[in-house]
Amino acid sequence: MPEKRPFERLPADVSPINYSLCLKPDLLDFTFEGKLEASAQVRQATNQIVMNCADIDIITASYVPEGDEEIHATGFNYQNEDEKVTLSFPSTLQPGTGTLKIDFVGELNDKMKGFYRSKYTTPSGEVRYAAVTQFEATDARRAFPCWDEPAIKATFDISLVVPKDRVALSNMNVIDRKPYPDDENVVEVKFARTPVMSTYLVAFVVGEYDFVETRSKDGVCVRVYTPVGKAEQGKFALEVAAKTLPFYKDYFNVPYPLPKIDLIAIADFAAGAMENWGLVTYRETALLIDPKNSCSSSRQWVALVVGHELAHQWFGNLVTMEWWTHLWLNEGFASWIEYLCVDHCFPEYDIWTQFVSADYTRAQELDALDNSHPIEVSVGHPSEVDEIFDAISYSKGASVIRMLHDYIGDKDFKKGMNMYLTKFQQKNAATEDLWESLENASGKPIAAVMNTWTKQMGFPLIYVEAEQVEDDRLLRLSQKKFCASGPYVGEDCPQWMVPITISTSEDSSHAKMKILMDKPEMNVVLKDVKPDQWVKLNLGTVGFYRTQYSSAMLESLLPGIRDLSLPPVDRLGLQNDLFSLARAGIISTVEVLKVMEAFVNEPNYTVWSDLSCNLGILSTLLSHTDFYEEIQEFVKDVFSPIGERLGWDPRPGEGHLDALLRGLVLGKLGKAGHKATLEEARRRFKDHVEGKQILSADLRSPVYLTVLKHGDGTTLDIMLKLHKQADMQEEKNRIERVLGATLSPELIQKVLTFALSEEVRPQDTVSVIGGVAGGSKHGRKAAWKFIKDNWEELYNRYQGGFLISRLIKLSVEGFAVDKMAGEVKAFFESHPAPSAERTIQQCCENILLNAAWLKRDAESIHQYLLQRKASPPTA
Repeated sequence: MPEKRPFERLPADVSPINYSLCLKPDLLDFTFEGKLEASAQVRQATNQIVMNCADIDIITASYVPEGDEEIHATGFNYQNEDEKVTLSFPSTLQPGTGTLKIDFVGELNDKMKGFYRSKYTTPSGEVRYAAVTQFEATDARRAFPCWDEPAIKATFDISLVVPKDRVALSNMNVIDRKPYPDDENVVEVKFARTPVMSTYLVAFVVGEYDFVETRSKDGVCVRVYTPVGKAEQGKFALEVAAKTLPFYKDYFNVPYPLPKIDLIAIADFAAGAMENWGLVTYRETALLIDPKNSCSSSRQWVALVVGHELAHQWFGNLVTMEWWTHLWLNEGFASWIEYLCVDHCFPEYDIWTQFVSADYTRAQELDALDNSHPIEVSVGHPSEVDEIFDAISYSKGASVIRMLHDYIGDKDFKKGMNMYLTKFQQKNAATEDLWESLENASGKPIAAVMNTWTKQMGFPLIYVEAEQVEDDRLLRLSQKKFCASGPYVGEDCPQWMVPITISTSEDSSHAKMKILMDKPEMNVVLKDVKPDQWVKLNLGTVGFYRTQYSSAMLESLLPGIRDLSLPPVDRLGLQNDLFSLARAGIISTVEVLKVMEAFVNEPNYTVWSDLSCNLGILSTLLSHTDFYEEIQEFVKDVFSPIGERLGWDPRPGEGHLDALLRGLVLGKLGKAGHKATLEEARRRFKDHVEGKQILSADLRSPVYLTVLKHGDGTTLDIMLKLHKQADMQEEKNRIERVLGATLSPELIQKVLTFALSEEVRPQDTVSVIGGVAGGSKHGRKAAWKFIKDNWEELYNRYQGGFLISRLIKLSVEGFAVDKMAGEVKAFFESHPAPSAERTIQQCCENILLNAAWLKRDAESIHQYLLQRKASPPTA
């Protein structure tokens, strides 16, 4: 790692009490004027004030001590590298309160951060711009000079001077609209004073929107703002929000603290959404649902994101992390409770099983690398803060909170949460503060247990073997750090305090025993277990560890996959553990292929989804060999029985999960070139394009993918035309994500060029390029070359944001040749991307791991696939 830049937080000698801020954006020449009057407290005598400020020009600044003469600042010294400004005064500011006045101008940038412009098209086809904000983590300083640190909280009185035909929104409700003196087309909109809050949660939006509204049963006014003419598409999110607010109020036992909450869809938006207090901003695809044209997975995504952002209104906004080191508390917690909330609103989603595949296994994949990091990272400079918005903060954070909740029990967990929120409301807290509240509520050693999960990186592999002793089963357990590169070698292996549950076939859905494993090795006696009963660790796949069973124990568990006597989430966990053990070279990949074949009777969507991901990883790996076709045959064999059972058309009485499963299976079969699926996809695509029979939203992705992968230039042109005609962002994204499936080199080039065109919103370019990289062997090379050739433009577009990390990860992760790791490393040494440093190291590590896996197992996999072909397994 390069040397850490010396970073200093702002001095504490002057701090804000209230910001009175008036902003006047110019939506035509993309600038804004600002006027700040901040009441401030001088704590110790000083002749300068240091604040955060970036891309802003200060015109005048002065300080008026209470009851005294105004003192004009004589110098503004900008430290651009540190995004600070120092205001120097000719005389000393004495301790006490006063008013700091600053007039300034700034630009409405197109970088999706700070106060920025977002392009949209009016229903009549005219291109216009809205002015919107994204301040987290460190970009409020691009909209107004401020003390831009989460612990420096203040109240805000915001007013916006805007064209009178535009909607103006901020965190609080409007209290006054009055004509602006110099211009009758402009009004000044004044908002109520906010509670004490952090700068990164301040927000304002100026643009053209429609809305739908309701009142939640606890009296909060809820609105969803949509593009003009699309109010209908806000109804689903409105329903979810209106159900969610009372759910959190009851869960935390603390009322929602503001009079209103707005959820608004922003056209150009880098993240999925942002939890600004009282004015939550979203990508259109994370908020808008069209009853006819939205697929089931979009509904589910919207429900989760709404649940996540509303949880932050308490956890993050009312109580805020003291510094970015504790970001994981905010994000891990919201990423866990969003599932609790969706489970409450939509029990039919079976969302907790999906958690394991979406968050838990993703976090374990990253956290097994040598270049992972602990959940708690000390960060300083803003570019380091950007870097921690990753799967460790969100997904591992959520997974260890799920484990903690299970260990404590719901009742005490809620009690502890309420203690924490009540004690720290309108203040800041650190990780230790939450542990203390939960420890008080539960009487368990929470801090001691959790420190092993948040302060050191990685997680354990639990090795277990069993012996029948008369009527009892004796288990021997040992823990070692799990490494993606194979068994842990090295001195002092880190240890975890692991809450372990053990179940048997007598009752597969309840723990027969719960223990806290707090040493390297442990023996456990399970009473009254008959010799023919199986024993399984990690019931519900809740503990954040992987399990390696002795071969005898594993043999006895496998029939539970075939006959479904193991619960779905346990079948998923077993398969995922085996796959990652094979990837790490601890067992052979052929063993896992044999287990995968046992899933022929599997009915559960999430189990299939995880299996499908792992087969996808294996497919990508084997695209580097000359027997890629053989693995496609294997995929067809595994997926065709379930494909035949499901068919193409929904049957009466089917639900959300059936729709997701059908899309998954048909997509997998189509991509692998399953003849019947391919023919049917082509037929339905033709009817869709000709307007004879529009494809249901749930079938579009699999059909688009199938026809593109096995299509030609005409197919691609038709897809691009559908993209241009699509009115819904969801449909545009759906098409963008599959374009990379196209196979011929010149069409791949065409798709890459399209990715940077005006047709694709800047935040979506990443998924087009990523789709090409993941689509084929040639696509992978072409995407990497394209990124190198267009690096200036791409970097300039996303600099510092997390989109740059995502772009790099998606495009280079599939390589499996040692020298590519060197090439990637060398490229980024000469083209630095500070906020993606860790991602680049992780990618290089993954490339080397892929190469080692290929060397180790390719031959045996090939032999197994050939031998299977010679003597097909009997079902």
